[in-house]
Amino acid sequence: MICYLASMAAASDPPAAGSLLEVALAEARTGLAEGGVPIGAAVFDREGSLVSAGHNLCLQEDDILLHAETVAIRRSGRLSVYGDKVLVTTLVPCWYCSGLIRYLGFGRVVVGDSTSFPSPTLGWLRESGVRVDELDDAECTALLQRYIEEHPDVWYGDPGVATALLDDASAENGG
Repeated sequence: MICYLASMAAASDPPAAGSLLEVALAEARTGLAEGGVPIGAAVFDREGSLVSAGHNLCLQEDDILLHAETVAIRRSGRLSVYGDKVLVTTLVPCWYCSGLIRYLGFGRVVVGDSTSFPSPTLGWLRESGVRVDELDDAECTALLQRYIEEHPDVWYGDPGVATALLDDASAENGG
């Protein structure tokens, strides 16, 4: 597996992260228009061709497992190899989604907003050999921040967010 990931890195120039993010951002907007949390994701092949896309459906489907990343991955179908795929997401992946990224062996993850959700997952993914591109995209951040301000009960009521905030507070207090 490590040899395969290394061969991906040696391939021709990877697609520009910003152009890939536009698909995930469009999905986030769709999710918001449906009354959901505005987080979107997409799976691309190494040349930048779209494989699948999705958005967070936790509220719409009343299912806490339907994160944007898992929806996009599920819509990609049963692929035999993920190491040459790029997962693009508007928000830093939580532990649940990061575990799936590692389990499937994605070679690259592009993140639009890595500031709105406190999580050490990007470091964990990098340590496992995943290329992580953090874009600090202003539109991704503004979209989610506006949602959090308008729906704090939904955002802070999410089990993943609550756990991440407790982990963050524990780390700040040395424990």
